[in-house]
Amino acid sequence: MKKLDRLILKSFIGPLLLTFAIAVFVLLMQFVWKYVDDLVGKGLDFSVIAQLLLYASATFVPMALPIAVLFASIMTMGNFGEKYELVAMKAGGVSAARIMMPMAFVAVLLMGVAFYFANDVLPVAMYKYRTTLFDIQRKKPAVSIRPSEYYDEIDGYVIRVNSKDPDGRTLRDIIIYDHTQGINRTNVVVADHGLMQSTPDDKYLLFTLYDGHTYSELSDAQNADGRPFTSIDFDEQVLTFDISSFAYSKSDDNFFNGHYQMMNVAQLDSSANEQKKTLEKHIEEFDNVMLGKLEAYRRSAEIPKDSAVYIDVAQRMADTNKFVHQRMLEQARAVALSASSEVQMYQSIVKSDKEYINRHYIELMRKFTLSVACLLLFLIGAPFGSIVRKGGLGMPLVASVIFFVMYYVIGMISEKSVRESAVGPIGMWYSTFVFIPIGIILTWQATTDSSFFDLATWKRWLHIKPKAQPESRGLQPLSAPDSFKGQQAEPSAESQPEGIDN
Repeated sequence: MKKLDRLILKSFIGPLLLTFAIAVFVLLMQFVWKYVDDLVGKGLDFSVIAQLLLYASATFVPMALPIAVLFASIMTMGNFGEKYELVAMKAGGVSAARIMMPMAFVAVLLMGVAFYFANDVLPVAMYKYRTTLFDIQRKKPAVSIRPSEYYDEIDGYVIRVNSKDPDGRTLRDIIIYDHTQGINRTNVVVADHGLMQSTPDDKYLLFTLYDGHTYSELSDAQNADGRPFTSIDFDEQVLTFDISSFAYSKSDDNFFNGHYQMMNVAQLDSSANEQKKTLEKHIEEFDNVMLGKLEAYRRSAEIPKDSAVYIDVAQRMADTNKFVHQRMLEQARAVALSASSEVQMYQSIVKSDKEYINRHYIELMRKFTLSVACLLLFLIGAPFGSIVRKGGLGMPLVASVIFFVMYYVIGMISEKSVRESAVGPIGMWYSTFVFIPIGIILTWQATTDSSFFDLATWKRWLHIKPKAQPESRGLQPLSAPDSFKGQQAEPSAESQPEGIDN
């Protein structure tokens, strides 16, 4: 490897890693902000939260890599141009294509890494991420009984305490409403003080109550005046509450199996083809069933012309008695409405099934499009940076955001079109098709040193004259002496050409 290649790679790898870390961090913060209500107040261990954030970060890698390549390429080439290192390289006989070659090699390598990650690592990470997030969302908030508040998170119970000691376990003036025996029977436990603690496995919450009373009343709507009432005094009583649902528990390993986000390319293609064949078979069966129903109705409504009934109906209709005719129309209308409702219902089912199949193709194509985006955005970023010749964080960041937002918006529109069957799976490549000409034009402009993006060239084409320079103050232009004014200097003999006499 030449020293020039090491210099270019050193200047490119640093911004690449930094931008990649920032992109993953920003996407992770967006995830945390979205699910903050599911994470806070449930008493989760740090290891569980760390696992969730790790799995979520892994799912953001395919999207963060193209952003990092785009920003790093613009920043690297912009720094070379701003510090005149790019001019020095070209003056030494190194072309722009040769300068971008080491970075292009890294972009191609990252394209392969991105595809391997999206095809082999991402399904596992997505499975772990979905399972962990589902288990956290299913877990109830941690038991937190606050003074002077009614706590009703435990099923069938409402608890209120007047105060808590600093140890957090000793409670004062306790009232517990027990509704576990139905709405017709109300049990109320009142205690002067008590001790709250949980079992070692965190499945049960124990309340040891002291100096209290238990009131029980049976409600009877038919005999409201004669309903029984019971009061029991106690010195010490232990109540046990089942809080197993508050504990964090992992789901079955096969809970999310078969989801399209947890499949690789081969599995997605096989599953989509299988579901497509099944859907076509169901559509054919439905068509046969509906045609059979309509044919059966047609046969039941058909009346032989040689029968007495046909003659009677014809006679009635000829006599302007429209009773039979109207009855037949109502029956046909009912059959038509029933068939129409069945068709509409089945159309909605077919639409949902097609959308689910299209999601398989979307996920399959995304593994390729995000991988190709690493090279595609490099072909835009590196030439753009060499043309504008602005480094640092300002302009490269703005340009990267603009380019990637355009790429992402076009991709989202295309994805929605594919999901709704407006276009085929090839629609996932529309953003790539749009940016390929842009990358080719920018690369051609950078490698040929074209002045198409030069501001001075555009001013010259638009006939915009440069501003006149102001005269320097304190300096007067030199003028000839008065004795020389109006006189014409004669040429000297030395200045005259040879062969000409004076």
